[in-house]
Amino acid sequence: MAEHLFRIAPSDASRATILLVPPLFDEANRLRRTLALAMRALAAEGFAAVLPDLPGQNESLIALEDVDLECWRDALAEVAAGIDGPVVIASIRGGALIDHRAEAIAWWRLAPVGGASLLRTMLRARVTADREAGIESSLDSLQAAARDAPLLLAGNALSPTMVAQLGAAEAQPVTPLRAIGLGADGIAGTPLWLRAEPGEDAAMTAAIAADIAAWSKTCGIS
Repeated sequence: MAEHLFRIAPSDASRATILLVPPLFDEANRLRRTLALAMRALAAEGFAAVLPDLPGQNESLIALEDVDLECWRDALAEVAAGIDGPVVIASIRGGALIDHRAEAIAWWRLAPVGGASLLRTMLRARVTADREAGIESSLDSLQAAARDAPLLLAGNALSPTMVAQLGAAEAQPVTPLRAIGLGADGIAGTPLWLRAEPGEDAAMTAAIAADIAAWSKTCGIS
């Protein structure tokens, strides 16, 4: 089943398509507006930009508990294969865990994070929420429960396979790659994925688009 693709194209022929891989789970919601604004900025630079819904996310008709990281890697590779012309993959945070199977002429990663770190953050949030509700839980008890049944973390029902894969997942080597963080030596902006509610950051939006465009040109796209 084909998932929804949000696409913004320049008024003239595009130099290349930037395939944006969003952060995973609840972090994706917090950055979606910023990514949409970055896509518009990329279109102004002559690039088409595509932001796909992953199976089980957003408008998908597939239940999240029925997918895992391997499913997402295959889905992203299918999206990339369906794009005409050169593709540059731009992944944010946990998106870097699923971007290596797709074919591209270059990769760009912002603040890539390991799966174990993402999982630990969601488990801690669940323990805190349980405590506030008067329920006793721990990281160990939740991980034990996740071996046999879907586990609800940050509003996401994750299958035992997804939890196990996430705990072991690391961003895989790809080339050519530009990996960049936030701050003085990286992208100017704030870590919106840490906020409780979705937000936007104009400086971060501009910096993301400018850095992707510059990296694409370095990789031979004129």
